[in-house]
Amino acid sequence: MEWVLLTEVFVTLFVIMDPVGMVPIFLSLTGGRSPQMARRLAAQAVLVSFGVISAFAFFGQQILAYLHISLPALQGAGGLLLLLVALELLTGKESEPTAALETNIALVPLGTPLLAGPGAIVATMVFSKSVDTWADFAAVALGVVGVHVAIWLALRYSLPILRLIRVSGVMLVTRIAGLLLSAIAVQMVADSVRAFIEGKG
Repeated sequence: MEWVLLTEVFVTLFVIMDPVGMVPIFLSLTGGRSPQMARRLAAQAVLVSFGVISAFAFFGQQILAYLHISLPALQGAGGLLLLLVALELLTGKESEPTAALETNIALVPLGTPLLAGPGAIVATMVFSKSVDTWADFAAVALGVVGVHVAIWLALRYSLPILRLIRVSGVMLVTRIAGLLLSAIAVQMVADSVRAFIEGKG
């Protein structure tokens, strides 16, 4: 087992995907749903993220090349999508029952691009390029699995927080989450534009 590679994969993806930072965003997006539904959405979001990350680990270069999509373009699209979600959180539109309860937030924006975003996808593709042996493959695979277990634990145990802070607390967390999401989105778009200017797109 390549323990150094495993640690590098886990730490890198943990920092990029930020399970702890996902807690307030998850709480705001699942406001108005039952605890059972929130737990189901947490599991679905983790599975979606794991599926997307795994797909790009194996077929990422081929997928982007076939569609003629550059990594900066993918990053810019993810940033714009996050910005739309952030604006909804900041303006309170997410509190409308029909919009909140009919939308599967486990797919978008939680599963992707919040968890399986351009940063995590690119990092996984880079690590998968360095795989030469079965030990390397096992290290990368366990690192990816370990991060998703940490994400599931963070989202799963955010529910007691929801019961503690009540509706008013969720509203406050929602506004904070919207602000954080908007900053993340703008940064993603800025990085994408910078990459295009530098000729990497």
